[in-house]
Amino acid sequence: MSTPNFDQLLEAGCHFGHMKRKWNPAMAPYIFMERNGIHIIDLYKTQAKLEEAAAALRNIAKGGKKILFVATKKQAKEIIADKAQSVNMPYVIERWPGGMLTNFPTIRKAVKKMTSIDKMTKDGTFDNLSKREKLQITRQRAKLEKNLGSIADLNRLPSALFVVDVCKEHIAVAEANRLGIPVFAIVDTNSDPSNVDFVIPANDDASKSIDLILSTVCESINEGLEERKVEKADEKASAENADAAPRRERRRVSRKAEGEAEVAETEVAEAAE
Repeated sequence: MSTPNFDQLLEAGCHFGHMKRKWNPAMAPYIFMERNGIHIIDLYKTQAKLEEAAAALRNIAKGGKKILFVATKKQAKEIIADKAQSVNMPYVIERWPGGMLTNFPTIRKAVKKMTSIDKMTKDGTFDNLSKREKLQITRQRAKLEKNLGSIADLNRLPSALFVVDVCKEHIAVAEANRLGIPVFAIVDTNSDPSNVDFVIPANDDASKSIDLILSTVCESINEGLEERKVEKADEKASAENADAAPRRERRRVSRKAEGEAEVAETEVAEAAE
């Protein structure tokens, strides 16, 4: 994994915070200075924290666990969707459905409803409905797809949450905190980092900043997934070798027994002569 250097972070505008009057005092350790009424984020700390978060996410992915990406703000939606899909992870880019984590079974029921509608379409049941019923079901399916389509494969609670803008996604962060799910987040100078386990201090409004950080994070996750594949292949090869060893031993014993039998037969034949 290659962590962006200082110049790359600077070029992406990761150092721009919010106006001084909007700052959160808890972000003071990550602020380098104030210029023209705007706080400037310390990019050396951004770099260190990004590396730390990426390493933790790689280990989670290596363990075969799911990471849920959350960003409902306009400038982050497409980036989140693209990056999460590239590593086959679930994501939320529309409105956060309240209770998605704390009331997960209910969300799963809604996802199953979407699956049952698809089944109706395939087995011909849908064709037997009236025009009004078809329209209602089609609209319901479209709504479910829009809000929950990206988490259709999430069969259990995620092992981590990655959030862009903890202020906007405060409900998601609160639910994760309540369930003890670690939270990774891009945190700007107007946000409270106390509820975030892995803070990445950076500009959470600029698309370039979001893209650079997410690219780094997803690259790390992909490395973890590749390491998992290699480990699984090694385990499979070891298991096959372990199964093959007894078979080789049995063949060796069998050949030895056959050889001894042939010698015995020869000796008996010579004695008879």
